[in-house]
Amino acid sequence: MPERRTVALVTLGCARNEVDSEELAGRLEADGWQLVEDAEDADVAVVNTCGFVEAAKKDSVDALLEANDLKGHGRTQAVVAVGCMAERYGKELAEALPEADGVLGFDDYTDISDRLQTILNGGIHASHTPRDRRKLLPISPAERQDSAASVALPGHGPVDLPEGLAPASGPRAPLRRRLDGSPVASVKLASGCDRRCSFCAIPSFRGSFISRRPSDVLNETRWLAEQGVKEIMLVSENNTSYGKDLGDIRLLESLLPELADVDGLERVRVSYLQPAEMRPGLIDVLTSTPKVAPYFDLSFQHSAPDVLRAMRRFGDTDRFLELLDTIRSKAPQAGVRSNFIVGFPGESEADLAELERFLNHARLDAVGVFGYSDEEGTEAATYDRKLDEDVVAERLAHVSRLAEELVSQRAEERVGETVQVLVESVDEAEGVYGRAAHQAPETDGQVLLTSGEGLCVGRMVEAKVVGTEGVDLVAEPLFQGSLACSEEAGR
Repeated sequence: MPERRTVALVTLGCARNEVDSEELAGRLEADGWQLVEDAEDADVAVVNTCGFVEAAKKDSVDALLEANDLKGHGRTQAVVAVGCMAERYGKELAEALPEADGVLGFDDYTDISDRLQTILNGGIHASHTPRDRRKLLPISPAERQDSAASVALPGHGPVDLPEGLAPASGPRAPLRRRLDGSPVASVKLASGCDRRCSFCAIPSFRGSFISRRPSDVLNETRWLAEQGVKEIMLVSENNTSYGKDLGDIRLLESLLPELADVDGLERVRVSYLQPAEMRPGLIDVLTSTPKVAPYFDLSFQHSAPDVLRAMRRFGDTDRFLELLDTIRSKAPQAGVRSNFIVGFPGESEADLAELERFLNHARLDAVGVFGYSDEEGTEAATYDRKLDEDVVAERLAHVSRLAEELVSQRAEERVGETVQVLVESVDEAEGVYGRAAHQAPETDGQVLLTSGEGLCVGRMVEAKVVGTEGVDLVAEPLFQGSLACSEEAGR
């Protein structure tokens, strides 16, 4: 019997890319490929790239070069780029990076097995010519669902599949194969974005906004729970728009309680929310539904009105603070995180001071700060009044220091609170770590539990916050565990 072909998936970027990688893994395994964890053990290393900002693109190139270095020193015979950077640049990336044996766009995903086999056999698959994916679907959201079948939408694979096509425990199995044993998994709620923020290129290569059917989201969640997942995180470019192309802009409000009722699931988290699209009903569901985390990943980006208008966004400091007050009036322990851009073209000292005023009053749990840089193909790249790079760097350093201080202060405010911690790692030497409801995976800090007795990965434990380490919390479990982890896993 011939040796099975092996493939490793290296994923960079956001949680949406992680979902796409698991769909690719499902397709490849269904066609007989053996999935391995390390690129050095694979015939083909597939690098799922990020094309969001310069730093992410550099990381993607570095990962491709690192995988290429394995060729000739082990099993690896080919390195293939997929993902946002590959989709965005196509032939240009292939020409600039001859070390990649293939550059595949989203349209290649359904035939990923054939594409990799061709490359592995020494053949050449022509890199695609990038195109504006916003033009692939109708302008009217109401007309998009009928056209969706003809457009490649990573992470929107069918859920009801023929037996054997995906790793299945039942007919609800999605076209997906989990790549790790984490008790947390992302579920794609939608793809694309209809907003036209002047600094963002994502809609051009991810396309117009289109929702997944609620039944597909539910069935995929049930399947994940059967695999041992305890928390799902709903991801897309803009979750607040979910359902607008299905005839119901409030569809998320009705879907969340159904997801929370899935057997075995302990927590549902929603990411990527637009402040300008927040509505009272959604706030109510996010702050009052059992097992739905009162967590608000709000994309503020700035708070000075003139900067926001130049960004083609809406709001100001006072309106944003009012939104936060509304959220906390309903759920005082609610978690809030956001990202901000400093040094945007035309940003004045007064604008920067207004942003600082917002940060000082917002009590955010996690803050990401980025210095502005031109992204080709965006409106902002054509703007005048660009700030010098050293000014942008200075403002970035200043606001980053302020943000670090403020999120540490916010963490200290939580001392004495009781939190629900999902255990994610148990190590004799390093201790037991997990995350509370206000902490999303990888971005928002974690909780160190003072005792690991009776705890295992995937267990939800009630704990009292007794200290902090920067943005991280230290908490004492409020139970005396007697149920063995093996018993709990078998329930």
